[in-house]
Amino acid sequence: MESRPWHASYPKGVPTEIDMTEFSSVTQFINLCLKKYASQVAFVNMGKELTYAEVDKLSRDFAAYLQSLGLKKGDRIAIQMPNLLQYPVALFGAIRAGLIVVNTNPLYTAREMQHQFHDSGAKAIVVLANFADNVEKILAETDIEHIIVTEIGDLIGGLKGMIVNFVVKYIRKMVPAYSLPKAVKFNDALAKGGRLQFTPVESTHEDVGFLQYTGGTTGLSKGATLTHGNLIANMQMLFAWMGTELQEKREVVITALPLYHIFAFSVNLLTMLKLGARNVLITNPRDMPGFIKDMSKEKFSVITGVNTLFNGLLNQEDFRKLDFSNLRIAMGGGMAVQSAVNMRWKELTGKPIIEGYGLSETSPVLTANPLDGTERIGYIGLPAPSTDLAIMDEEGNKLPVGERGEICGKGPQVMRGYWNRDQDSAKVFHPGGWFRTGDIGIMEEDGFFKIVDRIKDMILVSGFNVYPNEVEDVIAMHPGVLECAAIGVPDEKSTEAVKVFIVKKDPDLTAQSVKDFCRDKLTGYKMPKHIEFRTELPKSNVGKIIRRHLRDEDVAKANA
Repeated sequence: MESRPWHASYPKGVPTEIDMTEFSSVTQFINLCLKKYASQVAFVNMGKELTYAEVDKLSRDFAAYLQSLGLKKGDRIAIQMPNLLQYPVALFGAIRAGLIVVNTNPLYTAREMQHQFHDSGAKAIVVLANFADNVEKILAETDIEHIIVTEIGDLIGGLKGMIVNFVVKYIRKMVPAYSLPKAVKFNDALAKGGRLQFTPVESTHEDVGFLQYTGGTTGLSKGATLTHGNLIANMQMLFAWMGTELQEKREVVITALPLYHIFAFSVNLLTMLKLGARNVLITNPRDMPGFIKDMSKEKFSVITGVNTLFNGLLNQEDFRKLDFSNLRIAMGGGMAVQSAVNMRWKELTGKPIIEGYGLSETSPVLTANPLDGTERIGYIGLPAPSTDLAIMDEEGNKLPVGERGEICGKGPQVMRGYWNRDQDSAKVFHPGGWFRTGDIGIMEEDGFFKIVDRIKDMILVSGFNVYPNEVEDVIAMHPGVLECAAIGVPDEKSTEAVKVFIVKKDPDLTAQSVKDFCRDKLTGYKMPKHIEFRTELPKSNVGKIIRRHLRDEDVAKANA
């Protein structure tokens, strides 16, 4: 076996290998957890609680309904909604019926939806009414035969649920008009399924369970083909990593990241399911006052997020008043957690943000920082159990410790390939099954890994490589800066120059004061030459700043 220097750095009690035999499939795993924790509260949303037993019954009814439509094992079903009680019910029901789940971002445009539904060959969709108008626009260009529409208050039930639906539709006017005559209401589907027989469907590690579409940052988005084995592996890795800190039936997790995103899907949903945790679903985390109010009602012990989410919370006075005495783990991913944000978080809560790393293609976690106090701010940590990582050159040769190259990984959590895209799949694997992440990094002597940046985001200044993360990390430490993003722009003298976009925290902040702040922290060629102030920065659905959009805007402006 190859030398794995990171094993010596593993926290006490964390195994180096996971047990892949404990669960035969995600289906079996879900069934066992729902039975094991039957009396515990599983999910909380807008004040409504569902126990594991209730989720078991509702998802069984939904599975029976899906089977009654003629849907069979291997058929694809899209689920398009934010964090609502309906999400786990629909998800678990689809999995129990043997279907392949296509997680879909509700904020997609009609064009993006059409591509994903056509590419996946989805035959059914569960969609929130707020986004059903887009389904109407593209329905004829897809294979979708069955549409189940849900409204925000459907599983809140009673008078409150009716009021929520009325306010959303008629007062806030958040549901655009749509016409889908064959659509079935979610609650009607549950009621019908409750009167039908359900035939359990067996799955194995080799069966495809999920199509997790990438963000499409390099063209049209592609469906990462994730098997039941991939998701079980990643869940077991995360459970092994966090198990020494967490206890069954005791944990309360704040789920603000959308469950259709692979990070929350694997960490907040599947791993917390194994612990029998109380899962607090936040439907709209951008409503910071409402989000913080929900948090204030819970003695939460786990929270996940991206850098912008943590930063946003830290800038809310009411958040600083919360009780953090039960907090055990704060985990960051999706984008680099800036040092300044991490330090402020730890100062307030007493706990660091534990940074992990992964991609949709890796289910997602490849690495994580230890939870025993030996975490390193600015590093993505150590490879997960049963995972190998290496720094490689373009040809797939391993590079020595300390040298920069592409982070490549292999393990049971790595996808089979992209759905129906053999050529694209071949491009992202080196011989031996090493998945190419597209991220530049280094490995230290003791096995800790650090990301330098995305290959495509690298800025070339007079022949020197400048990594946006480093520039952003420095500028984020300025007390007058709320958010920032760095890109490369054409420069006659140096090929490219560094341009930084900044959202101010201090309205009196000037470009010169930012440059003065950077002068003793960045070498000359890394200094921002251009600074543009914005009221906001473009972000993905999970709050990750999209540098590509800033580059595209800058090019369009230059060519105008």
